[in-house]
Amino acid sequence: MQRLKYFKSCWQLLKSSLEGAAKQADTSSSFSRSYSHRPPQGPGSFGLLFDIDGVLVRGRTPIPAAKQCFRNLVDRNGKYKVPVVFVTNAGNCMRQTKAEHLSDLLEVEVSPDQVMLSHSPLRMFTKFHKMCVLVSGQGPVEEVAHNLGFEDVVTIDMLREAYPTLDVVDHNRRPKDGIPPTKGLRPIDAVVLFGEPIRWETNLQLITDVLLTNGNPGKTWNTTQYPHIPVLACNMDLLWMAEAKNPRFGHGMFLVCLENLYKKVTGYDLKYEALIGKPSMVTYNYAELLIRQQAENLGWSTPVKRLYAIGDNPMADVYGANLYDRYLQTSRCSRIKMQGKSFGGTVDHSAEAVDVPQVKSGGAAGVFGSEEPPEGCSSILVCTGVYSRDQPELPSDPAQTVTEHRIFHGHRDFHFDPTLLQPSYVVEDVKEAVELVFQREGWLLQ
Repeated sequence: MQRLKYFKSCWQLLKSSLEGAAKQADTSSSFSRSYSHRPPQGPGSFGLLFDIDGVLVRGRTPIPAAKQCFRNLVDRNGKYKVPVVFVTNAGNCMRQTKAEHLSDLLEVEVSPDQVMLSHSPLRMFTKFHKMCVLVSGQGPVEEVAHNLGFEDVVTIDMLREAYPTLDVVDHNRRPKDGIPPTKGLRPIDAVVLFGEPIRWETNLQLITDVLLTNGNPGKTWNTTQYPHIPVLACNMDLLWMAEAKNPRFGHGMFLVCLENLYKKVTGYDLKYEALIGKPSMVTYNYAELLIRQQAENLGWSTPVKRLYAIGDNPMADVYGANLYDRYLQTSRCSRIKMQGKSFGGTVDHSAEAVDVPQVKSGGAAGVFGSEEPPEGCSSILVCTGVYSRDQPELPSDPAQTVTEHRIFHGHRDFHFDPTLLQPSYVVEDVKEAVELVFQREGWLLQ
């Protein structure tokens, strides 16, 4: 009963924060008005989850098929025909900035309410909002943190300025005229990793200092103090696709470095309080909520029955969508066994069902509210980004076991299940993906 009340409180918090954002956005955008209030045109109701990098753009260059695709997704008045959410593991900007960027590239209106960055679910982690948190990444990290609800924020730059002898790899940044006095900072209670930083050596060093001093980097390391203060990480992508012919290092690669450095020094595994972003369950729960809210704005009286996740990264997009689909199927069976009870899953239950790293507190990987969840989530893999038909990395036999050597690009804390890398469909580009969905759902795409 207490757990049910907890999930309801998470739902109310998340819903109120999104409703507040929608009201604010309504003064500067016409997203709320861009939907026509009409029921689904076809026999089924569905929502589309779009990855961005490698699906819609390559760096700053739009993929040609993306513009045509989105022309087909809106009517002559620029109103969306179906609920659309952009789910990206990027996190180096605000939602408003990303929405404006997409609007320019795709030549259709994109609202901040349609954009989900890797760190967006941190709005639910209220337990940490009043703590003093160290944030790592690039872009306006302090502004992003405050926007998510964190009240007491310390950046890496603030930390290195307060303790000028910590960052010494770059000799040009080292103190030249003696050792300046340490300003000192309040103790740090938790570390929030938004994305890969620009100066990896600085961030790796200072984050390690914070972890080994219990949040007091001016003190001496204590390698026996374990566990360390909480760490929340967003975006586990090992690789991502920009303009280059080959993938680039992502935040997942930075996490690999941090994890191995910490273990090399202490002998212990780095522990995460939460891992957020694709393929995390929390991310897909949050995306589902955004899809539901847009369906309501469309005037749909029937619940969204299916989700289609379109991406280019087998480990992030395909693995995550399939993981969530497995959770939905398991929850559906549980609801049937519970004889129609509306509460379809808990954090512990989802962990047992899909073997996913868990949010220990301040967040929910279960059902948000009492609405009927979708029947499933299909994964659609495009060939314009990380994945290429020339270099397939998908298991040829979904039933094969992991007996052969296989490179696993997923995060350390995710159990490797090769069957979850098998997409529901493989298509050439995003335009072909949307055409496939509309055809399967019996909708007309003009």
